[in-house]
Amino acid sequence: MATSYGNNLNKFKPILFFILHLNISIQRVSASSFLIINDLANVNRPYFDDISPRNISAVVDETAILRCRVKNKGNRTVSWMRKRDLHILTTNIYTYTGDQRFSVIHTPNSDDWDLKIDYAQTRDSGIYECQVNTEPKINLAITLEVTAEYDVRNRNSEKQYYNSKARAKIIGSTEIHVKRDSTIALACSVNVHASSVLWYHGSAIVDFDSLRGGISLETEKTEAGTTSRLMLTRASLRDSGNYTCVPNAAIPASVRVHVLTGEQPAAMQTSVASILNASTAIIITYFIISEELLLNILSILLIHRSSR
Repeated sequence: MATSYGNNLNKFKPILFFILHLNISIQRVSASSFLIINDLANVNRPYFDDISPRNISAVVDETAILRCRVKNKGNRTVSWMRKRDLHILTTNIYTYTGDQRFSVIHTPNSDDWDLKIDYAQTRDSGIYECQVNTEPKINLAITLEVTAEYDVRNRNSEKQYYNSKARAKIIGSTEIHVKRDSTIALACSVNVHASSVLWYHGSAIVDFDSLRGGISLETEKTEAGTTSRLMLTRASLRDSGNYTCVPNAAIPASVRVHVLTGEQPAAMQTSVASILNASTAIIITYFIISEELLLNILSILLIHRSSR
């Protein structure tokens, strides 16, 4: 019986070996196909053409540009994020911050998605990430350092760069009184197409990303020039002061803001008092004149009657 079992096994050996080799071949083909498909996927996958420096230096009030070149972007989204507060600044060509200084430089059909920061400030220093929404997400970190180096000679002679005909003008009164917790709305018009418009509160640039919050800026280009509107909600006493509209290469304009706690400012009180005093004087004069006129009429009537 053992001999019969051995003979039967010998008969099936070629078939078993064939099945085993076929299985191994199929596994090799499957693995190769997977690698090929994976390689093709990786070829079409977005990646950074990392040819630009990872550390960028800029000087205060100059323009800082952070380079990001994305190959094989396809229909993916390229975003810039500020690492310190995880704030998304831009997505593709759109800007998602109230700070008008941030924008994207992108030529259509190019691979470049560069972040541009006009009038860089020391507070802008830090890490910025260029991100592509692949799965998993890929990112390129750029470190920006803004130094406070200052060219006094250029600053002292900066007025010569102004176009004497290009100037800003405050829309409305240059002296504004608002109640606390209300909204401060400031606007200026520029008679040229200014490339950028900044607002200063005192000597500091209005910080749209400050802890205060509630600050927004809207800039509109018209046929006549540029209009910039600054809004600050929930006004507090510390929002009082001088605000200056500073267009690029144009003469700036300023407006004074007074945040009131409820009472009228002295200037308004004086004005009201003057109006009341003037009104009182007019009424008293009216009565004096009326009394004299009545006496004159009575005197004329008496004289006329006596003469008859």
